[in-house]
Amino acid sequence: MNLERRRLMQAAAGSLLLSLAPVDIAWGAKMIAVRMWPAEEYTRVTLESDSPLKYRHFFVRSAKPIRLVVDIDGLQLTESLKRQIAAVKPDDPYIASMRIGQYKPGTVRLVMDLKTEVKPEVFLLKPFANYQYRLVFDIYPEHPRDSIGQILASRDDTDILSAPSEEDPLASVLESLGKDTSPPPAKPANGGTAGKPSGGKKPAPSKKPSRPELVIVVDPGHGGEDPGAIGRRKTQEKTVVLQIARRLAKLIEAEPGMKAILTRNSDHFVSLGGRVAIARKARAHLLVSIHADAWVKASARGSSVFALSQKGATSAAARWLAKSQNESDMIGGVNFKDVDRQVASVLVDMTSNWTIGYSLGLGTAVLQEIKGINRLHKNHVEQAGFAVLKGQGIPSILVETAFISNPEEEKLLRSGTHQQKIARAIFTGIKKQLAADSTLLN
Repeated sequence: MNLERRRLMQAAAGSLLLSLAPVDIAWGAKMIAVRMWPAEEYTRVTLESDSPLKYRHFFVRSAKPIRLVVDIDGLQLTESLKRQIAAVKPDDPYIASMRIGQYKPGTVRLVMDLKTEVKPEVFLLKPFANYQYRLVFDIYPEHPRDSIGQILASRDDTDILSAPSEEDPLASVLESLGKDTSPPPAKPANGGTAGKPSGGKKPAPSKKPSRPELVIVVDPGHGGEDPGAIGRRKTQEKTVVLQIARRLAKLIEAEPGMKAILTRNSDHFVSLGGRVAIARKARAHLLVSIHADAWVKASARGSSVFALSQKGATSAAARWLAKSQNESDMIGGVNFKDVDRQVASVLVDMTSNWTIGYSLGLGTAVLQEIKGINRLHKNHVEQAGFAVLKGQGIPSILVETAFISNPEEEKLLRSGTHQQKIARAIFTGIKKQLAADSTLLN
């Protein structure tokens, strides 16, 4: 073999090795993080890696307890990964323990010991925002115990898919709240005095007919994998808005004739469609979504209130904010391939003109109350295409309580006293709007 031919063969072999090298590297995916979000509604386990994972899962029902087994191909098993998997919170409602081991060459097996029968959803997410590839396990209970889980588990979506109406869904509730629904006093019999019939017996107490409750859904934005905006002191939007939402819900519950429903009451992710579905299934009359704004400049400050728009955003900032809020599903992680028909349908804008009008009035009333405790970013209600406000027939507003990116306002948002002031302002605005809109009582 001459020298020139040998050089050509060596060059060709080197090229072949170089072309094969990326494939060999891609085969061994590296784990970046393992996260768990336990909640009564469902538990989420996320495996984040630098490349997509191939997997298959099945139950071992003969085992005690029942096991959910997941085989993952092309994953490197490390001591760090073992420690991450083993770090399961003992208070998780559905998973008793997790462990991982090398099942066979090239395959790692993840085993979850379950506390109860579950309906898992397992799916892959592509890189988005600060996340790389994610393999997601959503562990739903077979029989939901909490009210929100039961609402989402219901498959009756006729109320969601029905045609929109211009009728006022609040009228009957508000009419009964504004009138005395007790029966008229009994007429005197045999010459007796009303309420004191002859014979000396006390009349049986008459029961007031139960009047419909005004159901208000309070929606704390973000949650779980989606932290929302983050302040300079590492304050997460999802945390402070949940605290404010709980305070608002407590005020609503203390008001006779009103009922509050939280779309989430812990740190877990709820899709935008899921939030709207909760409001629809609960037959809500109002929805208030709580958020905390952020901007690239720390000087931006002030509170804002938004309503849905059918004609586009009222400003470039409103359009940008709606776009960023609507990306929550991409950040938090939704199984788009198997998304429930009900959840998908509620994101179609079927909102009536009456709903938009009432939302604007409600937003104005809330804005005026917030003005007494914080500077306003805009003096009027803005509008944009927020997905969470697209509940058919449900007047809805989105409150940006403050700029968490502003150090002064971030400090206020962390204060329990200020959180209570925000909740009280929103609640007072709701009550004033209900009292002021006399057309609802006709």
